[in-house]
Amino acid sequence: MRRVVSAACVALAAAALLAGCGFHLEGRTVLPSLMRRPYIEASNQQSDFVQSLRRDLLISGARPTSDRARASAVIAVHDEVKRRVLSVSATNRPTEYEVRYTVRFSVTAGGKTLLAWQTVRARRSYTFSENLLLATEHEQSILTGAMGRELADIVMRRLATL
Repeated sequence: MRRVVSAACVALAAAALLAGCGFHLEGRTVLPSLMRRPYIEASNQQSDFVQSLRRDLLISGARPTSDRARASAVIAVHDEVKRRVLSVSATNRPTEYEVRYTVRFSVTAGGKTLLAWQTVRARRSYTFSENLLLATEHEQSILTGAMGRELADIVMRRLATL
């Protein structure tokens, strides 16, 4: 019986310590009540960032709506992916590219601006080989998806502060 009580006390103490330090399960962000039914306003609803943001909102208990009139808040999004050459070979062919993912967003609710326009960015570089064209295009796609998820995580943390 004493072991059971001791184990329960240890478990209770561990839970209290974890809760006290702000520990949350990965991927779940506690959102304010006004983010329960957000509307995501974006020109490209299928972009890596918008899809990641929608997924993160769902994981956090929000239910994104496709009807702006029924939304509790509107998240306006402008995202853009650009690629530029970082280095070239002796024959003047690209050998390395940089991919930049830029997201501008704002949040409004009830005609009030809750979060003014903010910009978050991510960039990655990758090597390019004409001999492996399909592989390098796939690598860029993977990098873009990872940056979209990373930026969505940043935006979720900012939404949690509303």
